[in-house]
Amino acid sequence: MQGTQGSSGASEHETVGAYALGILDDAEATAFEMHLAGCEWCAQQLDELAGMEPMLAALADLPGSGTPAIGESLSAKPSPRLVQNLVDEVAERRAMTRRRSFYLVAAAAALIIGGPVAAIATTDDSGGTSSQAGSTSPAKAAFTTMSEKVTGRDSSTKVTATVAMEAKQWGTHAVLELKNVTGPQKCSLIAVGKNGERETITSWSVPKWGYGIPNAQTEQAKQPLYVHGGAAFTPEEIERFEVMTFDGQRLVEVAV
Repeated sequence: MQGTQGSSGASEHETVGAYALGILDDAEATAFEMHLAGCEWCAQQLDELAGMEPMLAALADLPGSGTPAIGESLSAKPSPRLVQNLVDEVAERRAMTRRRSFYLVAAAAALIIGGPVAAIATTDDSGGTSSQAGSTSPAKAAFTTMSEKVTGRDSSTKVTATVAMEAKQWGTHAVLELKNVTGPQKCSLIAVGKNGERETITSWSVPKWGYGIPNAQTEQAKQPLYVHGGAAFTPEEIERFEVMTFDGQRLVEVAV
């Protein structure tokens, strides 16, 4: 390592992947954040890993986590280029506690077999939607700052989707705003390239009350869903986005 990556800070540099995945305890996270404040390299790496942390929650929630059934149940698989940085970052962390090791190995196994880079709208202990779909959601914050957005509405399902995009060195960071979708069901955001290839950007669960329902009786159900993830495609290589259910139904298509 060179510059800010000197040997004296090697352990802190190796922690960036675990921090992005949200598996550090409070003391470790605080120590890394102090290091991050003065380390440009770690800040850049953390930005490149944006959107990866929710994948672990999705894998833990899905049946058959860490098995080929995950990849076989979805309509598209991510490119190996997209996940290589994540695999490299977490490799050094597998000697942690049993609980942490379980999630890291599950994530790495799912990526190797072609499972999705996934994000879900998590719920708190009371069953309510957490900040992933709330006003303080990092996904929503990113959505509001992105200038490039495309929108689509399906006349049959009545689902509306807006996808915000920004170019990254590794491909495209995309944030989805989804409205008028009901549950319970599980869905994925698919990027379809101009070459016909398909990549799963992110996946999530829709609770029974749904998201972005205009006439809903609760504020929770009235709020849109915001989730984000990444594709190896550059923005110029993407022809359209599709929101698909796990059983193969297309809820809405968004042309780029």
